[in-house]
Amino acid sequence: MTSGEAEVTGAQPKPARLISGPGLLLVWLYGVMVVGAVSRSVYQIATDFDRAPLAYSLSAVAGVVYGFITYSLVRGGETARRAARVCCAAELAGVLAVGTWTLVEPSAFPDATVWSDYGMGYLFIPVLLPVSALYWLRKSARQQDAG
Repeated sequence: MTSGEAEVTGAQPKPARLISGPGLLLVWLYGVMVVGAVSRSVYQIATDFDRAPLAYSLSAVAGVVYGFITYSLVRGGETARRAARVCCAAELAGVLAVGTWTLVEPSAFPDATVWSDYGMGYLFIPVLLPVSALYWLRKSARQQDAG
């Protein structure tokens, strides 16, 4: 159905898919990170919150960010692409800030967060994932504009 046909029939055009090709791998990886970050933070907040409230709260925030990015990628469309870009940029800024903070002032984090040491406890996926996602979102947008 072309956009002209959509106007005539009143049907909404289907949003552009963001989960084709490498986007599907990104959704899978972000989904794994949601489960890891949320389950870790929920357990730590429920059992040991007074030990490291900042670390556990930051892990919960990371899980929420991962969840929103996953949702945006699955939803598709240009608005979702922009939202995913903003969240991936915020995620990268958070990983870099928290990663640096944990190296400069380790006493501020008596326990690790998802983003501690740039995500070393998660095989550096927290720092590599937003860079990869931002690259793919930009590249796929250009391909869609050209196509």
